[in-house]
Amino acid sequence: MTSVADLAAIAARIRGRVIEMSHAAGTPHLGSSLSCVDLLVATYWGPLRIDPRNPLDPDRDRFILSKGHAATALYAALAERGFFDPALLDTYDTDGGALPEHPGLQCVPGVEAATGSLGHGLPIALGMALAARIGRRPARQFVLMSDGECEEGSVWEAALFAPAHELDTVTVMVDYNKWQATGRSDEIMALAPLAEKWRAFGWDAAEVDGHDMAAVLAALSREPDGSGRPRVIVAHTVKGKGVSFMEDDNNWHYRIPTADEVRKARRELGLPEGTA
Repeated sequence: MTSVADLAAIAARIRGRVIEMSHAAGTPHLGSSLSCVDLLVATYWGPLRIDPRNPLDPDRDRFILSKGHAATALYAALAERGFFDPALLDTYDTDGGALPEHPGLQCVPGVEAATGSLGHGLPIALGMALAARIGRRPARQFVLMSDGECEEGSVWEAALFAPAHELDTVTVMVDYNKWQATGRSDEIMALAPLAEKWRAFGWDAAEVDGHDMAAVLAALSREPDGSGRPRVIVAHTVKGKGVSFMEDDNNWHYRIPTADEVRKARRELGLPEGTA
């Protein structure tokens, strides 16, 4: 079992790589990627039943990054977890490269779905859950969504469908960093109280500090209990988490870090200069 301290160190390394990748490729969505790193680490080093040496095992759990704009965080986590050589991260968003700005199906081992158009990850996971049930396989499905994504109608159609069909192998994590592209999520649409909305749709809902690794691991540890209710974890996070001059600053939805900002960020993360 990996300790919470070790998981925090893994998260710092992933954040360092994400910042470097954004700088090198000139791609946005840095703040959105940093906010969900702890959720990724808690899942990939926690309950997710996977084998990087056998990434297409039919009995594996599935992880869907529905907020595909945070692809850098997913790629860095997969590399850290051993799905592919970390050197491949240097080719992110290059012409002809294997790591597109938004994930493509099996673009590298471990990527389970093409995402980026918001609102699709949960319906995909429900299809996987039904397939696992029909095939009598033990696979579970984990979905990471953004808070702004919860404004999509397809999310709530899926949220109605899952408890109706007792898809209790599904766990959703909402990266509730309180921002979307153009403003505060709760001001653009009336999301709050978000957990209560999911409960009203028949889900087992929990709220956690999304940067408290122990709390996230505890929330993820729930196994299906036979109730038929799927699980949602509303994780309160900070956009740009880990770097003081990026935290809760929505300019980092689109801003690209300079080389000097990369160095400053890595120092704050306790990382040496250069690739993590």
